[in-house]
Amino acid sequence: MTTEFQTWYQELQVERTMKALRKNNFDAQFVAKATDASGAIFKMIPDGAIVGVGGSVTLSQIGFFEEAAKHAITLLNPSMQQLSMDEFLQKRREILHADIFLCSSNAVTEDGKLYNIDGTGNRVAGMTFGPKKVILVCGVNKIVRNIEEAQKKVQEWTAPMNAKRLALKTPCAETGVCSDCASPQRICNVYVVTAKKPSRTDVTVLIVGEPLGL
Repeated sequence: MTTEFQTWYQELQVERTMKALRKNNFDAQFVAKATDASGAIFKMIPDGAIVGVGGSVTLSQIGFFEEAAKHAITLLNPSMQQLSMDEFLQKRREILHADIFLCSSNAVTEDGKLYNIDGTGNRVAGMTFGPKKVILVCGVNKIVRNIEEAQKKVQEWTAPMNAKRLALKTPCAETGVCSDCASPQRICNVYVVTAKKPSRTDVTVLIVGEPLGL
């Protein structure tokens, strides 16, 4: 059970983070409940839009895909289709030409930066250039103090869980501990800090006042 003191601390942390994101030219929005997140997202998506998604536990948790089926959009989500690897990669490239790209960020710092680690780089590519608008949905558990804390969290916590979730053959998927491996299926290949909003991409960071994702 969340105490009033935890709620107080979280509210101040979110306030600091959103202020810093806006200072760094991002659009920062907040919804208190995960059940309100999809509604907030679809206020930003016009009918007829081509919408691409990156791998995201968060989008599943907020019911985004169920809500998307009710709207007149074209959804590009390679993970929902049975595709060969060549077809899968081609779909990922098509997403870079979408009107809107949705995913989460591995971490958001209190000084308004985004930190992400990727295996192939398609997710971080979509965040920075290609789609006209990017919407990043982040639970409050994604907020960390700074980049150093972000890297530690993502490498030591998020990446092993994602490797396990994806049934990858990496040491961390067995031990739960990062060993800076050289596995062909390693998912920690691309490290990206987005310090300010990319100049030609509209980026909204939607912070949800509940824990979401990994």
